Amino acid sequence: MAVADTAQYSAGIAQSGGLLTGRLSAMMFMQFFVWGAWTVTLGLVMQTVGIGNLIGNAFSVGPIASIVGSFLLGMAAARYVSPRMLMVILHLVGGVLLFVLPSLVTPENGGTFVWLLLCYMILYMPTVGLANTIALKSFGERTDKFPFVRAFGTLGWITAGLIIGWAGLSASPEIFRVAAVVSIALGLYSFTLPNVTADAPRDESVLRQVLCVEAFGLLKQRSFLIFMTCATLISIPLAMYYAYASPYVGATGISNVGGTLAIGQMSELVFMFSMPWLYRRFGVKPLLLVGMAAWALRYALFAIGDGGSSIWAVYLGVALHGVCYDFFFVAGAIYTGTIATPKGVNAQAQGMLTLFTYGVGMLLGSQIGALLYAQLPAAPTIADWQHMWWYPAIAAAVIALLFQFTFRDDTRKSAA
Repeated sequence: MAVADTAQYSAGIAQSGGLLTGRLSAMMFMQFFVWGAWTVTLGLVMQTVGIGNLIGNAFSVGPIASIVGSFLLGMAAARYVSPRMLMVILHLVGGVLLFVLPSLVTPENGGTFVWLLLCYMILYMPTVGLANTIALKSFGERTDKFPFVRAFGTLGWITAGLIIGWAGLSASPEIFRVAAVVSIALGLYSFTLPNVTADAPRDESVLRQVLCVEAFGLLKQRSFLIFMTCATLISIPLAMYYAYASPYVGATGISNVGGTLAIGQMSELVFMFSMPWLYRRFGVKPLLLVGMAAWALRYALFAIGDGGSSIWAVYLGVALHGVCYDFFFVAGAIYTGTIATPKGVNAQAQGMLTLFTYGVGMLLGSQIGALLYAQLPAAPTIADWQHMWWYPAIAAAVIALLFQFTFRDDTRKSAA
């Protein structure tokens, strides 16, 4: 361990009491409040105002932004600017764009809305990896503290959904202005975050830094390559939930769509607190496998759920979000940090995880979902929605089987 890393680790341990945990928890709360305030019911908003045909494009901008932002801002720029200052800049500028978006959610300006949303997401998506980096680096080797802090991100998402639902904004473009207020607040708050150092480059070549050679070099490890491949693949069916769950839930006759979908984050919060013990007890493979299997089960429940006697399947499918997200993405972030930290490329690796999951995987998922949605009538019935959900259910099940038979957790073996 280098001298700088040792000093940073010691400082993290010294501060890892309640004060540091509270500061990082507030960061995570606002980080995911901003995202959860608008993305959960955006599909319903667009269908309501008459631009449902652009839902697939709107949910493709996030993945595209993940790819562009991860390279330009999340990994390359992190070599020259501290994660804290990047958080300040990106959230302040992003907040301004969020204030503008509601005026463009109209049939006349639908195309412009999608392009401006892309600009915003290029700023926002790198902050997901940056927030993880700040938390993980601040705690040093005490990565077991990370799930507790990350739980407050889930709490922020829940709070956003409840506020949007209770205020009657689930189908309103005003969801963006709610997010804008918190984005600017987070940008200002980020001045107070721990000033963790940017990753020290192992090679001064500008080209190597832009291409993030060190981070991609981690893929030479077979286990990490398989993990990243399966993470990318499972993000394809994942994209359909974010894009089409809200209009589907609305079609069942449930009025408080935002509040209902917040049930998923409530269950996520419950499972989040068990993650440290589960990770130490079972290792990463069982958690990742259960997470992928849960996606298959969730979509199967949606495929049988309706607004009548099977309404329970809709609520249960939403409630499974805790298992779906925590057991895969939170455990995956910890696993990525475990692989990357010894190489000194934690920020790059977290950005790369965002690139492949929220970027490549969800871009493919958004476009495939748009093709499936285009086959539905203008006013889809419950039977139409049920038919569509079988496709991601089967896909998730196949990916889970692929992961089970190919992945081996080398970190757990070496630790033993």
